[in-house]
Amino acid sequence: MPHSYDDQNIFAKILRGEIPNDTVLETEHSLAFNDIQPQAPVHVLVIPKGPYVCYDHFAQTASDAEILDYTRAIGEVCKLKGVEDDGFRLISNAGEAGVQEVPHLHVHILGGRPLGRMLQKA
Repeated sequence: MPHSYDDQNIFAKILRGEIPNDTVLETEHSLAFNDIQPQAPVHVLVIPKGPYVCYDHFAQTASDAEILDYTRAIGEVCKLKGVEDDGFRLISNAGEAGVQEVPHLHVHILGGRPLGRMLQKA
């Protein structure tokens, strides 16, 4: 599937400083910020600074430095938010069937309470 990046998406605007965010962590290649509509006591979004639509796009085309930075940023956010011991959920939606709402790769780190099952049998 081709990945066409829309540079007018909300996360691109956040990266350009056009929309403010509640930053948790910023690195050379990544930005993590608190979700404005949290679904759990801890709900942080982690995005790469590059123009990647979803995780497979990122995994296939990002540089090694970007991949390493992004992965380490996710780990650091888990540490900073204290979800390592009790557990957390890491979610990345992709495409229409995956219910991806913003066409910029992002993972949700959710924790701070029991989260229940992720999916129910259909």
